Amino acid sequence: MDRTSWEIAGHRSAAFVAHRAQACSERAPSRPATHDHAVLCFYVGGSAIVEQRGRHKLGAGDVLVVPAGEPHRTLTAADAELWGLGLCIPCLPSRELGPLLAPFERVRSGASAVVTVPSTRHEHLLSLFRELGQETSAPQTPAGPLVVQSLVALILAEVLRAQPFPTPDPSTASSPLVAEALDYIEKHCMQPISLADVARAVRRSPAHVTTALRQATGKTAGAWIIAGRIAEAARLLITSDERIDIVAERVGYADPTHFIRVFRRARGMTPSAFRAAHRRGVAEASTSSARR
Repeated sequence: MDRTSWEIAGHRSAAFVAHRAQACSERAPSRPATHDHAVLCFYVGGSAIVEQRGRHKLGAGDVLVVPAGEPHRTLTAADAELWGLGLCIPCLPSRELGPLLAPFERVRSGASAVVTVPSTRHEHLLSLFRELGQETSAPQTPAGPLVVQSLVALILAEVLRAQPFPTPDPSTASSPLVAEALDYIEKHCMQPISLADVARAVRRSPAHVTTALRQATGKTAGAWIIAGRIAEAARLLITSDERIDIVAERVGYADPTHFIRVFRRARGMTPSAFRAAHRRGVAEASTSSARR
């Protein structure tokens, strides 16, 4: 019997939190999954065997580090309970948080995907996940984004401190080309870059880059650029009152009409409709809470 439940605590900013309980899993997904966002999975109970460039057994206190685009899947689980943190890397302030993102870069370079947190830090790390979940699901406040950023920084710091100085294993590293291309896209996708710029940065032909990324992640360079831009655009639409053309410019689109088309294709609605739908949801949630 497979019983899995996810409680999504929040997904309105550059970070979102989910709490998962998985009783038993006998059948693994036929194909590994990949995500547009980077993920940290903090196991607080039970155990699981996960495939991510090899098989890893995870138990309470282990953190699975999944860079964006990294294929992975859960093979088996036994009463596994975990907290997941999803991060839109391009949406994060690189100057403040950049050094704390080292665990993702190390895993791409061949370091182990599993970090074991000292038992003395388990409760503290769990409290950070819970607090972040509450903050991201609460009604938006002016201080909210800064609080979220601070909690994300503290979680990343715990993982970074627990990660041993890496001894990369070349046999488990991502293709250097793929790692370099994804790193470039994460850092520059808010600028008006294209496949040609990515190819130039990694010193390969556009066709070579596209083939390598598609084989490794299932997405092209263009798709990765769009994913980063749309994630940041959604965050700006939710957390600011900026005009649509300003949001478009901030995420690399000089033509607002083109931005609207791309956003609608990705999210199923226009940016204005997306913003309105979110605000209706927040208003309804606030009204419901006030009536209790």
